[in-house]
Amino acid sequence: MKFVIWLLTNAAALAVAAWALDGIDFEGADWQEKLLPLLIVALILGVVNASVGIVLKVLSIPFIIITLGLFLLVINASMLLLTGWIADKLDLGFSVDGFWTAVLGSIIITLVTWMIELTVMER
Repeated sequence: MKFVIWLLTNAAALAVAAWALDGIDFEGADWQEKLLPLLIVALILGVVNASVGIVLKVLSIPFIIITLGLFLLVINASMLLLTGWIADKLDLGFSVDGFWTAVLGSIIITLVTWMIELTVMER
């Protein structure tokens, strides 16, 4: 059950980022066509963050300390760009256009995930 909540939380955060930013897109005519790719991309993002993201964060600890944590934005944006690249290779119809869009998208995804987890985990 915890996995399903985690996956739906990531999917909701990705959906909000795609809705809020023009540079993050899911192809498809309506929401029903976008639902399965959205869940798959949320799973890819989670796997990328759990594997590559952890390694990058550990290796970047000096930069994170020097920049007072701002380097985490670069890492999170890179993870979103990597997710977009993987989704493109799998032909899922998900794209992220550029680094700054990825930075804004990662901020939105982090905030939405935090808010959903705060409300769901409290009850």
